[in-house]
Amino acid sequence: MTIQTVVVPDLGGAETVEVIELGLAPGDSVEVEDSLLVLESDKATMDIPSPATGVFTKYLVEEGATVSVGDPIAEIEIADEAAPEEPQPAAVEEATADEQPVEAAVAEVAASSPASASELMVQVPDIGNDDKVDVIEICVAVGDEVSEGDTLVILESDKATMDIPSTHSGKVLKIVVAEGDKLGTGDDVALFEVTSEAAPAAPAAAAEPVPQAAAPAPVAAAPVAVATPQQGSTATDSAKEKTAGADVYAGPAVRLLARELGVDLTQVSGTGPKGRILKDDVSNFVKKVMQNKDSAAVSTAGGAGIPPIPAVDFSQFGEIEEVKLSKIQKLTAANMQRNWLNIPHVTQFDDADITEQEDFRKGLKAEGEKRGVRVTPVAFLIKALAATLQANPIFARSMGADGHHVVQKHYINIGMAVDTPRGLVVPVIKDVDQKGIWEISADIMDLAVKARDGKLKPAEMQGGCFTLSSLGAIGGNGFTPIVNAPEVGILGVSKSQIKPVWNGSEFVPRLMLPLALSYDHRVINGGDAGRFMTHLVKLLSDIRHLAL
Repeated sequence: MTIQTVVVPDLGGAETVEVIELGLAPGDSVEVEDSLLVLESDKATMDIPSPATGVFTKYLVEEGATVSVGDPIAEIEIADEAAPEEPQPAAVEEATADEQPVEAAVAEVAASSPASASELMVQVPDIGNDDKVDVIEICVAVGDEVSEGDTLVILESDKATMDIPSTHSGKVLKIVVAEGDKLGTGDDVALFEVTSEAAPAAPAAAAEPVPQAAAPAPVAAAPVAVATPQQGSTATDSAKEKTAGADVYAGPAVRLLARELGVDLTQVSGTGPKGRILKDDVSNFVKKVMQNKDSAAVSTAGGAGIPPIPAVDFSQFGEIEEVKLSKIQKLTAANMQRNWLNIPHVTQFDDADITEQEDFRKGLKAEGEKRGVRVTPVAFLIKALAATLQANPIFARSMGADGHHVVQKHYINIGMAVDTPRGLVVPVIKDVDQKGIWEISADIMDLAVKARDGKLKPAEMQGGCFTLSSLGAIGGNGFTPIVNAPEVGILGVSKSQIKPVWNGSEFVPRLMLPLALSYDHRVINGGDAGRFMTHLVKLLSDIRHLAL
């Protein structure tokens, strides 16, 4: 039997990495390509495979240690295939022309080292969103050759769909996600085989000591003396970790993932060696919990003690068709029900005379064509809302989750509801109080196009203080919009109409805009809403006040 020291292979560019998991115990049998330990760099997690079949002897590193290419990390005991030749070292030295033992060793190292050196886990890049989002489509298959920038998977958040590109070029060895999984920044997507020019250097270096029968012993002896206490402390640390972690066997990366997802590891069954809990185990546990929640939601169909709506077989009345809702439509329905059940709504109505404003807006048409920007009535509404929010900051608050405090926001970001073929989305225009009509108009055009094309990023739909829902282009005399929690107010705008207005001596035709302000009565009272609406109507009726 021969003791073989396993070293860190070429890492594909990373100089140093951290040891995050040690999954074997002395005496465990290992096969070629079985995982010995797990390393983690700033951007990838990689398993270090066994280069041969044998018995695991010991680790030469501890969890948390930092290692680099060529560092010894473990020892395995393998069958000595060259045993018949060892009793005749002189013959081997004399027959230097016979390079078969050397070539065999070089071939063995070359077969194992490039495989480990070229494997790289591709992860989700920064998607500008702290939450996990659903995988709705996998665009590659095992064995595909993928170039950097090619789409690997497609993710869908509450309001947007995004392509996740490959960060490297290579061959797909394994896809570690499935449709329906939830991913976030830094999560694993697929294992790649990437080309590395540095990989052949390791076999060449390893080949030198092979002809000398006594050479491997000193190489292994140095780590042995140091590794013995390390192995002991590693075992002790592992035992302490299992006890402190409520008797669970999981590495730091898995524990971090569990903390991020709020998972109690004592409830997760491990499928790894010796019952070790893997990232897949945590992900599968979360999927099962979410599926159970969805089933419970369907069965209760209302929650909060509300009786469910009875199921009706509509086919008995005539021909029917079941149409599947898009993800956005389902989430919108759930959010609207949640907001309606949790927020005590009050809606206040008024009309704004926008006759002069509309004349002014139409006068900007020529300049807008030169600028390549179309000024719509929505731009004036958003600008007026920003000024009104500054004058009435109570509408830029949110109720704290504990119900015992409110959060006052000192920024003005306004969301605008956009109707798209896939459902309703609400992009947010940031820092509206610091922008003019032209800049706001450009933002409206850009975000509206992205919304309809499904190109909105999560960051472009977050951070709103107040929402505008305009149905002016569609029609209607009025409606009662639902507050978009955690905001406390939303303005519904209907179609403007010419109406007779008494000016003190006669009725004159004026262009009147119907407004409906819905608000959260826990934070806003009737007096606050009255002052807000009065200020807004004044600004819309005479836009010169916006300059004051």
